[in-house]
Amino acid sequence: MSDVLRLFGSELSPYSVKVRSYLRYKGIAHEWLPRSPENQVEFQKYAKLPLIPLVVTPDGEGLQDSTPIIERFESTAFERSIVPGDPALAFLSALLEEYGDEWGNKWMFHYRWNYKADRWATAERIARQMAGGGQGPLGVAQVRAMVADRMTGRLGFVGSNEQTKPLIEASFKRALVLLEKHLASRPYLLGQRPAMADFGLWAQLYEAATDPTPGHKMRGSAPAVMAWVERMQQPANEGSFETWSALAPTLMPLLTEEVGALFLPWSHANAEAIKGGAKSFDVTLGGVGWTQEPQKYHARSLAEIRRKHQAAKDAPGLENILRKAGCLRWLAA
Repeated sequence: MSDVLRLFGSELSPYSVKVRSYLRYKGIAHEWLPRSPENQVEFQKYAKLPLIPLVVTPDGEGLQDSTPIIERFESTAFERSIVPGDPALAFLSALLEEYGDEWGNKWMFHYRWNYKADRWATAERIARQMAGGGQGPLGVAQVRAMVADRMTGRLGFVGSNEQTKPLIEASFKRALVLLEKHLASRPYLLGQRPAMADFGLWAQLYEAATDPTPGHKMRGSAPAVMAWVERMQQPANEGSFETWSALAPTLMPLLTEEVGALFLPWSHANAEAIKGGAKSFDVTLGGVGWTQEPQKYHARSLAEIRRKHQAAKDAPGLENILRKAGCLRWLAA
């Protein structure tokens, strides 16, 4: 059997390109397989859930969920590590990856399916991928309309609605400003080599950059972010991770204004709603009301980042950083 991994994914899936970028960085041989009708039988053979990405190992094991996939390979492939030696930085990297996966996805999904130009552009790409060369223009047009309608109806899953729209878009614009300052003097989030944080946050912004509305905003205001987006497609080890004291002036604002003020209080409110069996929840974020249906997966991922915090909480300096950023109360809950 071949020793090459098989990665089933889609160019339109942030979690798929996240895993692909990681495998490229680590130099792990893999075959990129855009999911389509042609490989659906093989996909179903190995997938436990109808979700991408799916990695099939040489011994026939199917792996799903981008973060566990990366952590699985990182535990055995020690060259070009994406985990800083400083345990405090290692946890902050994991926290920023979680922020990208769960909160950054709100930016991407909101812009992609809320605005007509983005909605139809993405639905067209998905329709052609689903067609797999087996349908004519009429068939593609029908699938495009179906996809656009279905995905627009799922905006509520990320909390996007008329009430939350201004907050989501303000968060996206603020994150671009903060990341632009931070990346102006370094190639990656934690220094001269990519960390877990890069893969999680980059994947959402990579997708956003391919869509008309957020892509226009990014190209018009964030050249350093766009350079990072391009760089992360084929990331390289250009040196060492920096120290927290070097990173803090431009990274602490992102932790404070985004992770501590928006992402973690939202995550906590979502988890509490699930614990209480609520069908919807309300939370005030940055002085603005937010209402949505609770999401079970996000509660599980919050529990995981809290577990990682418990394991790392004695790292020198970490609790002080998290306290100053407004993150500690939510992680210790």
